Amino acid sequence: MMVADAALTSRTHGGPDHLGVPLHDFSSNSNACGPCPAAWTAVQHADASQYPDASYTVLRAQLAEFHKVDPQRVLLAGSASEFIFRITALAAQRGASGVWLPSHSYGDYAQAAQGFKLPLVGRPEQAQLRWACDPSSPLGAAHASLDQLPDPKAFCVLDRAYEPLRLGGAPGVSQEVLQKFWQLWTPNKALGLTGVRAAYVIAPADSDENISQLERLAPSWVVGAHGVAMLHAWTTPAVQAWLSDSLPTLREWKASQIALCESFGWTVLPSEANFFVCHGKQIPGVAADLRQRGIKLRDCASFGLPSHFRLSVQTPAAQQALHNALQDIFGKSA
Repeated sequence: MMVADAALTSRTHGGPDHLGVPLHDFSSNSNACGPCPAAWTAVQHADASQYPDASYTVLRAQLAEFHKVDPQRVLLAGSASEFIFRITALAAQRGASGVWLPSHSYGDYAQAAQGFKLPLVGRPEQAQLRWACDPSSPLGAAHASLDQLPDPKAFCVLDRAYEPLRLGGAPGVSQEVLQKFWQLWTPNKALGLTGVRAAYVIAPADSDENISQLERLAPSWVVGAHGVAMLHAWTTPAVQAWLSDSLPTLREWKASQIALCESFGWTVLPSEANFFVCHGKQIPGVAADLRQRGIKLRDCASFGLPSHFRLSVQTPAAQQALHNALQDIFGKSA
C-alpha cells in the first residue's frame, strides 16, 4: 500500500482546516464585506448542465475590454495556483535554470519550482522565472524595485491578487513597465468568493508563442461554469461599484482591528492591503487557543516569518469575538 507524501496532504493555507470552517476566520484574505451580491447571484445562476465555451471567446473579449488590451493577450486559468504551476512548467520547458522569489511570498511559487526541479536563486538576474506580488503576501506591502524586474529573456510574473483590495499607497510599477509582466488576476478574494476557483492572466505584448504554449499546457475547460459566471460578473459596473464602496468600510475596520491587536501588546507591521502581520511573544501559543474557540489566524512560518501571524480585516462582530477571546485567554494565564 502506498503512503501519500506528507507534503502533498498538509499544504498550509488560510481558511478551513481539520477542525472545519472557523466561526471567525482571520486566516483567509477574502473581502470581509462579501460575498458581493451581484457576483454571488451570477454564480448561483450559472448553468452547470452545459460545458463552457472551450475557447472562452466572449469571456476573453470581455476581460480584454475591461483591461484595454487585445483579447489574444488574455489567458484563462483554473486558479492562481494552477497558473503558477503551468508557467513554471513552461519555464522549465524553455530551459530555465533558476527561479527567483521575494523574501516572503506565497508558498506555491516555491512548491512549483520544487515540482519541476528548478532551484531557487538569490538574485533576479540569475533567474529565468521571476515572481512578484503587489501588494505583497503576507505583508501587504509595496513590492520594491518592480520597474527593474522585467527582462525579455525571463518570465516575470506579477501576482495582482490583492490589487483590488489595496487600501492605501499606489501600485509600485509604471503602466509602461506593467505591460512587460505576466499579470495574474484572481478576483475571488475581492468578491468574497474564494471557493469559486477561477483566474486569468494578461500576457505581455508580443508573447504569442509563449501564449500558444501555455494554452497547449492547459486542460480543456480549465474554468468551469461557476468560475466563468464569476469572471463575467467581475467586469460589470455593478460589481466594480460594490467593490469600490467596500474599500472605505474595510479601511475603517482595519484601523479598529490594528488598535485591538496593539492593545494586547502585539506589534503590527505596515500594510497597504486588507490584511496585516503581527508579532509578539504571546502570539504562537495564543493562536492555538483561539482556534479551539473558533477563531483562526494565519501562521506565517510557511512564508518565512516564524512567530508572526497574518490577520485579514474582519467585521466588527468578529473583532469583538477576538477581543473577548484574548481577554479570556490572558485572564486565565495571568
